[in-house]
Amino acid sequence: MRSLIRLAAFSRPYWLRIVVTTACLIAITALSLAVPRLLQTAIDFGLAQGDAAVIAQIGLALIGVGLARALLNLVQRYNAEWLSHRLAYDARNALYEHIQRLPFAFHDHSQTGQLLARSTEDVGNVQRFVGFALIDLVNVILLFAGILAIMLATDMRLTLIALIPFPILIAYTMRFGIRITPYFNRIDQALARISTVLQETLSGMQVVKAFAREPNRREQFAAGNRELYDSRVTTIRYWGSAFPTMSLMVAVSVALLIGVGGQSVIAGELTLGELVAFNSFILLLSQPVQRLGFIVNMAGEATASAVRIFEVLDEPISIADRPGAVVLPALRGRVEFDRVTFAYRRPPSPVPALGAEASHQQARAALQDVSFAAEPDQVVALIGPTGSGKSTIINLIPRFYDVTSGAVRVDGFDVRDATLKSLRSQIGIVLQESILFSMSIRDNIAYGREDATDGEIVAAATAARAHDFITAFPDGYDTIVGEKGVTLSGGQRQRVAIARALLMNPRILILDDSMSSVDTQTEYAIQQALAELMKGRTTFVIAQRLTTVKRADQILVLDQGRIVQRGAHDDLLREGGLYREIYDLQLRDQEELRRDLAWFEEAPEDGRRKSFAFTSRQEAVT
Repeated sequence: MRSLIRLAAFSRPYWLRIVVTTACLIAITALSLAVPRLLQTAIDFGLAQGDAAVIAQIGLALIGVGLARALLNLVQRYNAEWLSHRLAYDARNALYEHIQRLPFAFHDHSQTGQLLARSTEDVGNVQRFVGFALIDLVNVILLFAGILAIMLATDMRLTLIALIPFPILIAYTMRFGIRITPYFNRIDQALARISTVLQETLSGMQVVKAFAREPNRREQFAAGNRELYDSRVTTIRYWGSAFPTMSLMVAVSVALLIGVGGQSVIAGELTLGELVAFNSFILLLSQPVQRLGFIVNMAGEATASAVRIFEVLDEPISIADRPGAVVLPALRGRVEFDRVTFAYRRPPSPVPALGAEASHQQARAALQDVSFAAEPDQVVALIGPTGSGKSTIINLIPRFYDVTSGAVRVDGFDVRDATLKSLRSQIGIVLQESILFSMSIRDNIAYGREDATDGEIVAAATAARAHDFITAFPDGYDTIVGEKGVTLSGGQRQRVAIARALLMNPRILILDDSMSSVDTQTEYAIQQALAELMKGRTTFVIAQRLTTVKRADQILVLDQGRIVQRGAHDDLLREGGLYREIYDLQLRDQEELRRDLAWFEEAPEDGRRKSFAFTSRQEAVT
């Protein structure tokens, strides 16, 4: 329940509505308690004495009580619903804001479906509890206190006898609430797993269809859906067996009241009106007590949901502005890595461990003692085998992660001492996977600069060689792209992403294998445009193809998290080593073939024939 109490803090700014709702509840309870007393008066002083005027007055009083209760119920229900929805609104905003601020390390090991379930279904469970079950719970407490006071004042012996089953009922209900909470936790987990399967299937639909894996995904979804169904049925079965027991205890209370109270009426110790009033009090209490099962049901569900919500909200924001962080001035663009070591770590919190595979903390060294400096107006290329640390280096510059040891500096400022906004606003990034949003191409290009003019947007698109294909669409720049830009080709998405980065006019430009989805002709066109746009900037280029990096001012060759070679293309070729191996695999045959073709065009006809007769490479060209 501590988690529910913590969530209640979200309603603190709305204390006036809480006061109004509570006052209405108290007034409604008081009017409800007045009804049995009015019935007692009507029987003892109206029917027993044959006084029609008293009966008429009581009838009018009951109508007045009904109207007053209806009005108060309207005010109370509106305010309770407003409070519950406002709490859900604030909780969802808090979750969304917190999730956005959590570091990449958190998102690396968190399932999207789990986070979606916590932001929607779990918040909804809490909202329903506050809007309905909590009000009913307060109503039961107020009614029970008022009825107990009135009945004890009227006849203590009869009250104690009639309420014998209630301590048993309360103990049974408490036990029921404790035992049912884990069932709701299983329901939430099953629902989150279904959300994960659904989200992964929808986002990866092309892969699913390409490999004809629809039956497999259907089986996974059906298994998760079955788990949810079984969890729900088990909970209902347990709750269904408890509800009749609660109703039986109320029936026993009424039976004791009629049996003992009837004898008191016969003996003249109790009036008929008082007995009817006692019975009305018990029945008045029985309805909310019978709803106690629903209340405990929703409380258990809300408790489990609140725990899951705070598992996210309690996640520490490890990448944040330090106290006294400086706002960076306009950067020149010098980037320095000073003996940087970095290891990816799995956070030990329960949120990334939503899947059982992430149950313990692990560390993997990605960079070891890396040092280099990149100057303004310089292109630095990073190349190496998969997993060598290329993407890790560029992720440390905008401080997506913090170094394990060493320092990353821009213009002499340690990136950890700068505000994130002033740092990242001066870095343009084109990631390996170009993610676009479900909005117009214009809005996607202007994503980093909402104040950009149409002229600036068109200029950026033109520089990225995207303008021609954009204007070929019927709606041009107003064309709405699908989720993640799925309606565009890979090369088109890449060029829109490049235009988005260029529009920011960054001092540091990062291209993370940004040519991977374009053909060689488009790659050449983009490189020609970037040649001008790179001037005056520090540019980092990650590419698997040497054609993209051979013109770089400085090439860093990485292997197993270390820089094993550095220098210009020609120098590295003469040096040999890993770079030469990559070159031989990718470009050697192409460049030798290009030289042979040039020779073939210039050689005499006899020489050509002779060359073809003795050189297998020229024969291959033919």
